[in-house]
Amino acid sequence: MITVRLFAGAAEAAGAQELTLAASSVEGLREALARRGDDAPRVIRQCAILRDGTRLEDHEALVGGDLVDVLPPFAGG
Repeated sequence: MITVRLFAGAAEAAGAQELTLAASSVEGLREALARRGDDAPRVIRQCAILRDGTRLEDHEALVGGDLVDVLPPFAGG
């Protein structure tokens, strides 16, 4: 199981700030998160997925015990 921390709009779209999900890849994690709400597919697709502060690509593997962060794009200025 993967522990997922969601922030800002990602948390709102998925309906939780933290979840535990089964996923073997970042792509699989995105798919699981996209099923959590009507707006989730659009929001989650835009998010960065990080493990230990490093951004992951969709093809990368996840292993049980991983802690990942889901961060939506932020506007700054």
